[in-house]
Amino acid sequence: MANLKTLFEDNKKWADDIKSKDPNFFKNLSKQQAPEYLWIGCSDSRVPANQIINLAPGEVFVHRNIANVVVHTDLNCLSVIQFAVEVLKVKHIIVCGHYGCGGVQAALHNSEHGHKTREVCLIDNWLAHIEDVKRFHHEKFDGLNQEQQQRLLCELNVVEQVKNVCNTSIVNKAWNNGSKLSVHGWIYDISNGLLIDLKKNVSSNNDLLS
Repeated sequence: MANLKTLFEDNKKWADDIKSKDPNFFKNLSKQQAPEYLWIGCSDSRVPANQIINLAPGEVFVHRNIANVVVHTDLNCLSVIQFAVEVLKVKHIIVCGHYGCGGVQAALHNSEHGHKTREVCLIDNWLAHIEDVKRFHHEKFDGLNQEQQQRLLCELNVVEQVKNVCNTSIVNKAWNNGSKLSVHGWIYDISNGLLIDLKKNVSSNNDLLS
């Protein structure tokens, strides 16, 4: 059985490289984490949060799932948000999608990712949340070609998930208690490595209603 030896070797090279630049980096890092940012992004291997925004370990708290979806019944995501807001006291929550998202593409075309058996396909149920986003905005897709539809749904999905974050009891409680917390919607273009601000920035319940 393969033991993935090369990954351990690469890990040592990485750690040695960092220590050569800053001998106390890991010693200081192990004491605490105090990031200002929570990143909610896609699990896609091409979208690594720290590298995209060029932040070192310890500077961004990360939650990733297929198609960067925030569901109010997802205790994993909600627990991450609660820890980030109430314990780490982050100042910004960033929901970041990306163009070319496989989950969005599947939802757009109602593709079945599971085996065609009687077994329940969990991923199809998960992608139903994105299909809902398309249904909410169905009129915006008229007259668009396939690529345009996919890019639009990627953007609309981010905006919808920003709303979902803002509507959590966790974020509402923080705002009611006067916390300086902002929620942002971004999208990442894999073809050029650049982030795009979707201009969905919310810092209070009043912003959400405007």
